[in-house]
Amino acid sequence: MSLDDHEQWRFDTRAVRSGQTHTNEGEQSEPIFPTSSFVFASAAEAAARFSGESPGNIYSRFTNPTVRMFEQRLAALEDGEACVATASGMSAILAACMALLKAGDHMVASRSIFGTSVVLLKNYLGRFGVDTSFVPLADPKEWERAIRRNTRMLFLETPSNPLLELADISELSRIAHSHGCLLVVDNCLCTPALQQPLRFGADVVVHSATKYIDGQGRCLGGAVVGDRDRVGKEVFGFIRTAGPSMSPFNAWVFLKGLETLSLRMKAHSASAAILAQWLSQQPGIARVYYPGLASHPQHDLAVRQQSDFGGLISFELEGGKEAAWNLIDSLRVFSITANLGDAKSTITHPATTTHGRLTPEERAQSGVSDGLVRISVGLEDVEDLRQDLENGIR
Repeated sequence: MSLDDHEQWRFDTRAVRSGQTHTNEGEQSEPIFPTSSFVFASAAEAAARFSGESPGNIYSRFTNPTVRMFEQRLAALEDGEACVATASGMSAILAACMALLKAGDHMVASRSIFGTSVVLLKNYLGRFGVDTSFVPLADPKEWERAIRRNTRMLFLETPSNPLLELADISELSRIAHSHGCLLVVDNCLCTPALQQPLRFGADVVVHSATKYIDGQGRCLGGAVVGDRDRVGKEVFGFIRTAGPSMSPFNAWVFLKGLETLSLRMKAHSASAAILAQWLSQQPGIARVYYPGLASHPQHDLAVRQQSDFGGLISFELEGGKEAAWNLIDSLRVFSITANLGDAKSTITHPATTTHGRLTPEERAQSGVSDGLVRISVGLEDVEDLRQDLENGIR
């Protein structure tokens, strides 16, 4: 089986087959290589590997067969040329920024990115001379107005977490490239099963594999996908040197997750659509955020840009924080945890968890109010989930 075969395959076949190489043992499932280093046949071979003259394994910080299989499979699903796996989703964002930016550069980012991403860009990258301006996600004019002569990157998450606002990737790609900037898209909530940003003109895609790619809340991991130069050389060079590497065991778990990704995303989306419609009709709920609802202001964009609407729903309770906490504490099926993308449905209060480190002003700009609740719809029976929510609302 050639590694180039995936170019001829459809998505579900790529998700099961891409990147796999077999050892002499003839195994059906991908093997795990739990080793820190690799043995060379001679001093000359070792020198050739380290110099880059000869391909092959060197050290598991940056070359491991199991991790490489995951990288090749995810790259195939995103239609990218290269993928670099990382230890977490946040280290994927860090790797992309550290590899592709330098002191004195400026980046424009969405106000609606994950709260920890805001902290990373403002509190840490800022220390190293990278300045960031934050703009409304869905307003292309604001993105273009924020670009400076030294702007090198536009960074966004679409749909956003937790308000599920969308950006027009094609339009932002046009703006970025007309100013000589890179467009980096966090595709965590959709995964390539529902959205492929590179096809809409994005230059780099980042993932938290911890979420839907795993699908069962077992492991931490991330990934950066793009072309051979920016990702295959620059981002890879950062990972090789700085070392926020994915473990072989976690890579194996994610490989198994990719095999069922399409099936799971369809199931998450189907149940979420039912619950979103039901929640929008319940008393005490001021607003429901879900791109699959016709009432969502960017529903038409979601139809054009995504193949389905995902498993995340957020909704605003009229009673503020007290009502939100009472609802959360009364549920019996949903797990109270800030993670998402699990087979088990989860619920969280963003203002005091995922966005708790932001100032009240920053939360207000991001639209994260005290009455906002976010649920990640799992794979349980949707009627049990609805009944649990109904009991909580009552």
